[in-house]
Amino acid sequence: MSNLSRDSRAKQERHERLAATLKEDPFLTDEEIAEILKVSVPTVRLDRLELGVPELRQRIKEMAARNHNKVRSLHADEIIGEIVELNLGESAISVLDTTDQMVFSHSKIVRGHYIYSMAESIAIAVIDADVALVGVANIKYKQPVYSGSKLVAKVTVKEKRDKGRYIVWVMIYNKQVEVFRGKFILVAIDKNR
Repeated sequence: MSNLSRDSRAKQERHERLAATLKEDPFLTDEEIAEILKVSVPTVRLDRLELGVPELRQRIKEMAARNHNKVRSLHADEIIGEIVELNLGESAISVLDTTDQMVFSHSKIVRGHYIYSMAESIAIAVIDADVALVGVANIKYKQPVYSGSKLVAKVTVKEKRDKGRYIVWVMIYNKQVEVFRGKFILVAIDKNR
C-alpha cells in the first residue's frame, strides 16, 4: 500500500473522529479537540475548514440566532448565556463564556449569581408561555468555576402539572464536569389576568 493512500485513509478517519467528537460535544475548543484526537491545533483547524465546520464562536452564534426567536417568556437581552438549542416545553441548551468581570477578585472564582442567573433564565426560556416565574428553586453548586470557563447548561422539563406549573431540571457543566444542579418549579402566568 502506498503512503499516499495510507495518509488519505488516516485523514478520512481523523475527519470522522472530528465529526463524531463535535456531534457529542459541539462546544469544544480547537485546543480541546486537538487533545482528544491527539493531533496539533493547526491540524484541527485545517480539518474543520475542509469539513466546512466553523470555529466555536461562529458555531455558537449560528445556533443562538436560530433559537432566540423561539423564546416567548424573555427578551434576548434578559437571557444569561447564548441559547444554542431550544425545544419549547421540553429541553434547551445554553452556553456562557465566563470573564474576569464575573469573578471575585481574590480567588478568580465566578460569583454564584452569574451561574444561578444562567440556570434561571434558561429554565424560564424553555417554558412555552408568555410569562413564567420561578416559584421554588432547589440548587446545588458542585464545583468552583474560574474565569475563562465555558459553561454549558442543559435543561429538561421533567413534568407539567396543573395550574401551569412545571418542574424543570438544569445541569451546568464545565468541560463535561457538572458544576451546578438545579430543580426549579416554574409557574406560567396568563398575561391577560
